[in-house]
Amino acid sequence: MKKILIIGAGLSTSYLIDYLLDNAEKYDWEITVGDISEEMARKKVNGHPRGKAKIFDINDDLESWRSIAYADVVISMLPAHMHHLVAEKCMDLRKPMLTASYVTDQIKSLEEKAIRAKVPIMMELGLDPGLDHMSAMNVINRIKENGGTINSFYSFTGGLVAPESDNNPWNYKFTWNPRNVVLAGSGVSRFIHNGMYKYIPYHRLFDRVLKRKILNLGEFEIYANRDSLKYREIYDLKDVPSIFRGTIRRPGFCKAWNVFVRLGCTEDDYIIENSENLTYRDFINAYLRYEPTMPVEIKLQEYCQNAADPVVFEKLKWLGIFDKRKIGLKNATPAQILQKILEEKWKMDPQDKDLILMQHEFKYTIDNEDKMLVSAMAIEGVDQNQTAMAISVGLPLAITTKLLLTGKINHKGIVMPIHKDIYKPVLTELETFGIHFEEKEYMLG
Repeated sequence: MKKILIIGAGLSTSYLIDYLLDNAEKYDWEITVGDISEEMARKKVNGHPRGKAKIFDINDDLESWRSIAYADVVISMLPAHMHHLVAEKCMDLRKPMLTASYVTDQIKSLEEKAIRAKVPIMMELGLDPGLDHMSAMNVINRIKENGGTINSFYSFTGGLVAPESDNNPWNYKFTWNPRNVVLAGSGVSRFIHNGMYKYIPYHRLFDRVLKRKILNLGEFEIYANRDSLKYREIYDLKDVPSIFRGTIRRPGFCKAWNVFVRLGCTEDDYIIENSENLTYRDFINAYLRYEPTMPVEIKLQEYCQNAADPVVFEKLKWLGIFDKRKIGLKNATPAQILQKILEEKWKMDPQDKDLILMQHEFKYTIDNEDKMLVSAMAIEGVDQNQTAMAISVGLPLAITTKLLLTGKINHKGIVMPIHKDIYKPVLTELETFGIHFEEKEYMLG
């Protein structure tokens, strides 16, 4: 019997746990779900005869060592900054580890130790990162194997609300970690276009958007991700003249969001004095010039040109940022205050469904002909538990775990799903769950 330890029982784990439990009898697995909340772990196991639930605290060295030593494979669904703690214990105990999170510099530094331990630390196995790598490499390698040369690679992903649940002026609701949404894009975004390196500072990021139609779902806008350049090496596209990765939103979102960026409301490195006693109106006014007789609304429109747009202004007003309601957060940063404002209005209702979109665009030359291939995917959630986000994060990770346990994967060290023996079977099985990419090819020139 193979023993699987899943650490963390949060929102994105439902499909992961269900898939492994559903296959546990067939493959003779025992699934243990460990969480700081034993009650949450029990809910996810749901009385399954092949499942166990337990309290797990990675900072409890003795118990976490025991739990990892007992397992044959460990799946970490903890917050990203904790993965290295799990990885180090897995390497010391020579246990494979899998997770959906990014390969950080801290994880990357463990490469030699993982190789010496002869175990895989498999990272970036979720949606983005994860499914984006798998689907991109599937096309990239196919083009190369057919003798083509890739000249441009653009890739976009977005977690949105499904059309039937899209009922607010922003055309957006939180379907994932709200904090990540508030802080998205901070820093400098960089990419390459026709051989020219391009840089977009944060305060101009939401001015520079691309527009795209995706499948039959209408128009969207895309803002640049922080670092597209690193994917040249990851995808073996070192000489590609153009590479760009971005985040998908509905039209009009970026223009309105840019008001908060320009004001400074997304900053997270200082405290707003007396924040608990300020009203939302006071918070916005704190960023505007001192003019006590002038309404905050007018001052904002004068200060931020975008706010003077009637459509944008209605979005802002709908959020309640001019209300005289107390914030109630002590020692809060601007980003934390903004997040509280947004969580009240961008919360998913019980009947709402989320939507995941992903689109890749490849321009390439083959047999002296220039072509473009567009590969796009959409996943709609079922309900608040079976979200598109949980499906698209959990299933690729679960399928990869099965491949590892059944001897189909034999990599060592820090591993990403850019290898054919990983992405091919994962993509093939995902199609049985209705997750597939539609491809369209065009002649250029």
